Amino acid sequence: MYKNVIIGACGLAMSLVASAVAAQSLTQSEIDQLGTTLTPIGAEKAGNAAGTIPEWTGGLPKDAGRQIERGFWENPYANEQPEFTITAQNYQQYRDNLTPGQIAMFERYPETFRMPVYQTKRSVGFPQEVYDQVKRTAGQAKLVNGGDGVDNVAFGSNFIFPIPKSGAEVVWNHLTAFRKNVQRSYVQAMPQTNGSYTLIKFQEDVARPAFMPDVDPESAANVLVYFKQRVNAPARLAGNVLLVHDTLDQLKEPRMAWVYNAGQRRVRRAPQVAYDGPGTASDGMRTTDNFNMFSGAPDRYDWKLVGKKEIYVPYNAGKLTDPKLKYSDILQAGHINPEHTRFELHRVWEVQGNVKAGQRHIYAQRNFFVDEDSWTIVLNDHYDGRGTLWRVGEGHLAQNYSEQLPGYAAETLYDLLAGRYIALGMYNEESSAPKFGGTPSYNEFTPSALRSAGVR
Repeated sequence: MYKNVIIGACGLAMSLVASAVAAQSLTQSEIDQLGTTLTPIGAEKAGNAAGTIPEWTGGLPKDAGRQIERGFWENPYANEQPEFTITAQNYQQYRDNLTPGQIAMFERYPETFRMPVYQTKRSVGFPQEVYDQVKRTAGQAKLVNGGDGVDNVAFGSNFIFPIPKSGAEVVWNHLTAFRKNVQRSYVQAMPQTNGSYTLIKFQEDVARPAFMPDVDPESAANVLVYFKQRVNAPARLAGNVLLVHDTLDQLKEPRMAWVYNAGQRRVRRAPQVAYDGPGTASDGMRTTDNFNMFSGAPDRYDWKLVGKKEIYVPYNAGKLTDPKLKYSDILQAGHINPEHTRFELHRVWEVQGNVKAGQRHIYAQRNFFVDEDSWTIVLNDHYDGRGTLWRVGEGHLAQNYSEQLPGYAAETLYDLLAGRYIALGMYNEESSAPKFGGTPSYNEFTPSALRSAGVR
């Protein structure tokens, strides 16, 4: 499997009011809830009143399964069966727990789209050192420039607003989610309306400054992550490499990006690798900031905290990481094969972003649905300038229990208007599952290293 507050009615109302104003510092009594009434990173520890969402008890243990072929891990829920399936014929009875995007998918693909719903498992857990850091730094980070940036963030911190008071703080929790250094190979595909597709194969290296021994914490204080992505197939794109130095506060220090073009054998700065610039080899089916469901600077939007909801979301997606699956088993016309998906009822924070006056983006509005246990965006809806729901994103979350790290088994973005979609992140047929850990050198993430990385 892929390794890469208690809030009552009064508390929720206070959060909604606070979403429109500058966030306030946490009180000590609020911080003391972390690890008691709240999980160590700020989710409601208790289950819901109906008993359909259980209490969080720490997530999957590290020994929840065994390692199998090619570095893959067993799916601990492989033998479970759906409790029921939501279809175009019965979705109306479940619509209170569905997003507008999910409803639109049922209406767009009434014969084929379905959501198999399983018993909810609160499987997400993190290393103890992450919990200790969140408790130690809670209340320190501050929003600046109306939430466009952050300040006073300790080096290497994760989940910098564990008890959020605004929509911007929820977005920042997603952006600062705990990550490990990783090397991975995966594919991306953009199926046509008839289901045909070409696989784009990537090799990716991601490193965090806090886990790089030759990176100085002071000079890299504003660096979020170093990212290098090489295209290995098809042949016409093979050898092209993208390098990104992603900063925490991109208003203070903008993202730096470079590309190596294998055909020209040249390294160039790539300012287009940001915001709504086209995603790598995506045929225009996703923007740069669609990667990882949302990434990059949040400054083009006003973020409103809509509230917390119970939604059927893609979760515990171990089926999608089965090493026996072929990509052709997953990819089909319209949407990925529902036979290999799993949905569960979870509490999510909904955040709505609207493009600011004077700014531009092809998505005039985007609504994020953020899993409370991982601060990960698991669903998002994108609207065009006319207010039409345009693209619907799914982040199929899976817990890598061995690494104590949640991540996406696959990301999908469905274009409701074009009848096409993009799917990325699958690695079923690759020679190895993602490899976590390691201590890469900063020299591997410099523009001068791009040329050697792109040698075919």
